[in-house]
Amino acid sequence: MSGAAKTGFDIQRASASDPEAAALIRRHLDQMAAQSPEESCHALDGSGLDAPDVAFFLLRKDGKAIAMGALKTLQNDGRELKSMHTASEARGTGAGKAMLEFLLDHARTEGARAIYLETGSTSDFDPARKLYEGYGFVECDPFEGYTFDPWSLFMRLDLDRAA
Repeated sequence: MSGAAKTGFDIQRASASDPEAAALIRRHLDQMAAQSPEESCHALDGSGLDAPDVAFFLLRKDGKAIAMGALKTLQNDGRELKSMHTASEARGTGAGKAMLEFLLDHARTEGARAIYLETGSTSDFDPARKLYEGYGFVECDPFEGYTFDPWSLFMRLDLDRAA
């Protein structure tokens, strides 16, 4: 499945063991570790992103992987947005928005009714929260295995109501 061609981005399903994917995952995990205590980091590593219940995607520009994102299947026709990350040098190019739109469309195609996510609650995560809010995500209680954590903020988008 490919997407975002009109933006000059190419989004394809990928394996987390792909060298470009592994490099982006490492950057993401390192950034999360620098911004949150270890017990509050919920990012998936490569093996988690290659799990059967996870669809992992890379976004490329001019053949180079610059962003990633994943959807984890939840109960009751839900999906969890996982490992959204854009390389720092590619931020501001629209890659994050393109990946989010692609993942929302993919979830709809799969019949998902809601998208959930966990993100950080500190100011480091303001840009991510603003992106999600702009697409209609609202704060919600912890979901499917998560518990309250002052370092985490939980959000939900009802796909039946979202444009």
